[in-house]
Amino acid sequence: MRRWGSKPTAAGASWREKEGVVGETGGGRSGREGRRGHVTSTGAPVQSAAGMGDSGGSVMSVDVERISFGGKEHHIQTNHGSVSVAIYGDHDKPALITYPDIALNHMSCFQGLLFCPEAASLLLHNFCIYHISPPGHELGAAPILLSTPVASVDDLADQVADVLDFFGLDSVMCLGVTAGAYILTLFATKYRERVLGLILVSPLCKAPSWSEWFYNKVMSNLLYYYGMCNVVKDILLQRYFGKGVRGCSNEPESDIVQACRSFLDQRQGMNVWRFIQTINERKDLTENLNQLQCRTLIFVGENSQFHAEAVYMTAKLDSRYSALVEVQACGSVVTEEQPHAMLIPMEYFFMGYGLYRPSQINCSPRSPLNPFCVSPELLSPESMGVKLKPIKTRANLKA
Repeated sequence: MRRWGSKPTAAGASWREKEGVVGETGGGRSGREGRRGHVTSTGAPVQSAAGMGDSGGSVMSVDVERISFGGKEHHIQTNHGSVSVAIYGDHDKPALITYPDIALNHMSCFQGLLFCPEAASLLLHNFCIYHISPPGHELGAAPILLSTPVASVDDLADQVADVLDFFGLDSVMCLGVTAGAYILTLFATKYRERVLGLILVSPLCKAPSWSEWFYNKVMSNLLYYYGMCNVVKDILLQRYFGKGVRGCSNEPESDIVQACRSFLDQRQGMNVWRFIQTINERKDLTENLNQLQCRTLIFVGENSQFHAEAVYMTAKLDSRYSALVEVQACGSVVTEEQPHAMLIPMEYFFMGYGLYRPSQINCSPRSPLNPFCVSPELLSPESMGVKLKPIKTRANLKA
């Protein structure tokens, strides 16, 4: 497989223009009868009038027509607990859902990608971005009550569906990192018709290995008794980043690692503990991967702890609709460590959906082009310059 440094593969499927995309009035879609949950434009959490423990599991509906969704964090009460969603962009455009890794949120997991001018131009020109945070991972989150049951991975995937229902979203593009990539992949297997494409960064798809299970248990115990201590932060930083940016005795930590360490200081230790418990009990998705009906673009750093799992997952996906981009000298969180490496692969990936950078075509993604405007030759893996894992690798992985 060619390493990152030239053009990647692309994949295509048409965007479906249907009712249900936010942004009909006043920058946001009006509330509909039967919509579930509360939202606040101030970013402060709100309590459900009907407790989540009620037998019906119902929550109060609210007319959100007058609420501005632009660039603010909103707390929505779903049938699977409260979730924070930060929304950026034009609500008339197709939706891009993001989900971060353990102990991160959109500010610490996707900020590097969106601060890259070319990537920000590509994404915000074509999408309205909905950043979903794991429960209790948003900025300023309060500790989740100990009496609240720990959510399962299925609960979190269903919670994503609740968010889509709340905002009236039909089919979406998904971008997830490691644990977040697992949640969105599970969501795609459960709600196949609602996912147009997957962009997965250092994804998980199997049950935890013994080594991952052990490290997660160590972190869980430390978080439970000591909170977000330095040992936990060091383990997480090794999970996120390659050695080149983590520093050593002779070199200081890079700016992105120092910034991430600062973000981790703001996390509620017990909330992170809950997400680790959830991910450590995850199931193997291998048997469901071939049922995915969407195109998939996978990024992984060559120094990622989850490199082998990304290769394994690529081999289990339909090679006609998936591609793997390996980023040299990079850890797991490519979105922060080397966001520029994602630009050209994503650009060609989106071309298959009729979505382009502003300078390339003078049309609005609100009325996307037919994907077949791109020649089949251009969409071949060989022409993109990044090869899929060969068939013999798939066979070796099965052995």
